[in-house]
Amino acid sequence: MPADSGEVRSHTKYDRLIAAAKAVPPVPTIVVHPCDETSLRGALDSAEAGIIRPLLVGPEAKISNTASKHGLDIAGVEIIDVPHSDAAAAKGVELIHAAKGEMLMKGSLHTDELMRSVTAKATGLRTDRRISHVFVMDVPAYADTLFVTDAAINIFPDLDDKRDIIQNAIDLFTQAGFGTLPRVAILSAVETVTPKIPSTIEAAALCKMADRGQITGGLLDGPLAFDNAIDVEAARIKGIKSEVAGRAQILVVPDLEAGNMLAKNLAYFANADSAGIVLGARVPIVLTSRADSPRARMASCAVAALHADARRRLAPIAAA
Repeated sequence: MPADSGEVRSHTKYDRLIAAAKAVPPVPTIVVHPCDETSLRGALDSAEAGIIRPLLVGPEAKISNTASKHGLDIAGVEIIDVPHSDAAAAKGVELIHAAKGEMLMKGSLHTDELMRSVTAKATGLRTDRRISHVFVMDVPAYADTLFVTDAAINIFPDLDDKRDIIQNAIDLFTQAGFGTLPRVAILSAVETVTPKIPSTIEAAALCKMADRGQITGGLLDGPLAFDNAIDVEAARIKGIKSEVAGRAQILVVPDLEAGNMLAKNLAYFANADSAGIVLGARVPIVLTSRADSPRARMASCAVAALHADARRRLAPIAAA
């Protein structure tokens, strides 16, 4: 249990997140291949809430048939007709380059299909930053919104990859309005540095990189085991004294397998909702799962919209 309280809280963090997204202008969003009920409904619900302004890309007949079958109103929503999912992914990326959207949203295609177009060397949306994924989790028993990264894109990230993964998460946290100076726990199996567990050495190196200004905007500590990252009493018992231990807001996992298991354990054992967003590309990418609840889908759109709005506002400052 988190140190802040022994009581179990209801899901309220996404309510605040969605309310904040409704307060900014709707973000033009390219929705790629929304050809099943869940993906199409997620885009339309977010549009109705005033979070996004969708442009649907995919086989028009399939999209129209899906809308008709499930009673979804797509009147007035622009559709760009392409023959299949691969073409939809390529067209979606092309539309971002043409400044027709400030976000991408995954529909009913495989993640690999979308990310192939996003990461294509000549035509994709790569930047100098490593592309990574963040689960933004509403865990009822934990006081803070919890970020878990990276549990979906980078399988075995090296030290440089992890630097970017952490920086992406910190930037999302601060720019999307979650707060300032997020507490970042770099997870391993133990909280001591040992050559037998390489992730503990990388965690220590990442903390020193933050000390030297190679990672900015957050408070880092690691290695930390999961218990002493999120529970103050566990950290106290282990004699760990830091601003992060027991109160982490961003959990950085050693590899994709560990992160995926952690996120799904939180979802199924701790009743957590999980929103998903891909960072490090030219625009935020909403990456949802077929198992996501409608509220989690809207929360994914909300956090991406807040991030996109912040990037829009920061762009003139960066150009000055």
